[in-house]
Amino acid sequence: MNNINKNFAINKDIREKELRVISSTGEQLGLMLSKEALRIAEEQDLDLVMISPGANPPVCKIMDYGKFIYEQSKKEKEAKKKQKVVSLKEIRVSPTIEEHDLSIKANNARKFLIDGDKVKITVRFRGREAEHAKVVGVKILNNFLEKLEEVCLVEKSAKLEGRNMTMILAPKKA
Repeated sequence: MNNINKNFAINKDIREKELRVISSTGEQLGLMLSKEALRIAEEQDLDLVMISPGANPPVCKIMDYGKFIYEQSKKEKEAKKKQKVVSLKEIRVSPTIEEHDLSIKANNARKFLIDGDKVKITVRFRGREAEHAKVVGVKILNNFLEKLEEVCLVEKSAKLEGRNMTMILAPKKA
């Protein structure tokens, strides 16, 4: 059998002379020469797999390698199913935004937050709008936050970065 997964040395790929061997039933067979361990594995029509190469001496287990790899891939798929990917959605507004438009953008942000995504609100300043950026930007972001405070937490408060003022909101845990 060839090496499917490069993480494990199997059968003839094992170069160490002395190994700590575990049987297919999980029983400790103790220290033995690699040739002896390989002979035992072949008698049982199984593979000798090095499961802990960092140990001294390395630990090998007698098992069906194909079945082992299948079980590993099943565990990885199961772990991937359980993890939730949190994405960052951005909503851009201008400093001259009207109240109704801000409400619509806040409702969109509410949907993102309920879905479990983070929301970045950016106020973009152009030209001379940047002169009053601190006052106007904070006022807009606070107004936006008031509309969403029951579904979100402020992860990063309002901060002026160049010509943009940003704030990041995270969903509240249920």
